[in-house]
Amino acid sequence: MLAFVDHGEHGTGELLSFLLRPGNTGSNTAVDHILVTRQALAQLPFRASGAVGKKVLIRTDGAGGTHAFLQYLTARKLSYSVGFTLTDAMAEAVDDIPEDLWMPALDSSGGIRVGAWVAELTGLVQLSGWPAGVRLVVRKERPHPGAQLRLTDRDGLRLTAFVTNTSVGSLQTLELRHRRGPVAKTASDPPGTRV
Repeated sequence: MLAFVDHGEHGTGELLSFLLRPGNTGSNTAVDHILVTRQALAQLPFRASGAVGKKVLIRTDGAGGTHAFLQYLTARKLSYSVGFTLTDAMAEAVDDIPEDLWMPALDSSGGIRVGAWVAELTGLVQLSGWPAGVRLVVRKERPHPGAQLRLTDRDGLRLTAFVTNTSVGSLQTLELRHRRGPVAKTASDPPGTRV
């Protein structure tokens, strides 16, 4: 498990922390996510006020979408954007989102991405037990050629989701921020090929 820091929108992708785990370790291991996050935060410059939460965004894929990890981030007043696995009931609730509330998703340059839309699912599903202020954002898009649909996908469209505690900004920009991911995804990528 790796933690990188990106300084701004076009960050440098510096490695802050890593944890070597056995190959049979579960992906949704909150204890490991918390440990790597603690180690990563310890590498950042400390401010006497301790107010780093709104300046630091913790972003993970769906493996970080656990109650314990989000409670940890919330208790430390850290901003987050965490991939989230939709339950069957949540996927069905997507059908209840009025068509006029779906907004076109953005591509990496900020333009409209044809065949992809975003909407907020927060008020339509049960989120008790999750931290207060959590927002659930869903994206639907035409699957890429050859992609297999999952049981939770709807009407031939791939569904992905994330949760965030960011209360400002359009859903489009929040979704793009989440999807952009880190500048460096793996430490083994040769220079010049990092995404």
